[in-house]
Amino acid sequence: MSDVVLDALTEADAERCAELEAILFPGDDPWSARAFRDELRAGHRYLAARDDGRLIGYGGVALLPGRLGQQAEAEIHTIGVDPAHQGRGVGRALLDGLLAAADEIGATTYLEVRVDNAPALGLYRAAGFAVLGTRRRYYSSGADAHTMRRPPGGVTVGGTPADAPR
Repeated sequence: MSDVVLDALTEADAERCAELEAILFPGDDPWSARAFRDELRAGHRYLAARDDGRLIGYGGVALLPGRLGQQAEAEIHTIGVDPAHQGRGVGRALLDGLLAAADEIGATTYLEVRVDNAPALGLYRAAGFAVLGTRRRYYSSGADAHTMRRPPGGVTVGGTPADAPR
């Protein structure tokens, strides 16, 4: 990942994000360029991974600060890396950047991931996420998704996230 730079995703990146979505998630309602622009306009935090200036990855998180004694929450909306650049730590760097934003506000972080996406499941588990449950036929393809949760800071007890169901 030595030549890859992380910075803020911009509306100018939306078309390339949509191209990558179509490659990465072909049967699961890939996001359009408009969807990415809408996410950015809504104020969600999005990161871009660039190799020699070309967008090769992206990730986004919604941050909901805690109010009136409620726990802050965050939701990872999407992470995608160009297949030609996978396995180089780009996805992990994007995830780490998103989780740093969540940890800044002390948020418990949630996400959904296809049950058959072994690389993503491994990445999320290594970052302190635990499976909460399964959403049947969550994706338009009919695939199931695991809902996962990570406590603030990824604090673990005995290798299991501290707030994982027992």
